[in-house]
Amino acid sequence: MLAREKHPGQRNSLDALCKRYDIDNSNRQLHGALLDAEILAFVYLAMTGGQTSLFADSDSSSKQSTQGAQEISALNLNAPVILGANSDESESHLAYIEFLKQKSGIDHWGDSN
Repeated sequence: MLAREKHPGQRNSLDALCKRYDIDNSNRQLHGALLDAEILAFVYLAMTGGQTSLFADSDSSSKQSTQGAQEISALNLNAPVILGANSDESESHLAYIEFLKQKSGIDHWGDSN
């Protein structure tokens, strides 16, 4: 939506946005979710005024901006952090699955217990 607002009537695919904002997407030979998400983060940062960090202060110095860019480029997608659900989250999830089964009359998830 942001790309359509900023560039109405133009192609706004991820490849087109990478070309428009001069973002390297040469590793994007296959459409993988993790790589696409990383590239999209760079596109988003470029589209929102060239900021280099999602959490940068509005009055950050150029040193902080450079550090933010280095942090983004140093993301290690080969070793993701996996956070498991706690017991309350698991119970809420199971209750929601049960609600969906009752509403739809279809058990898409098999035995959820």
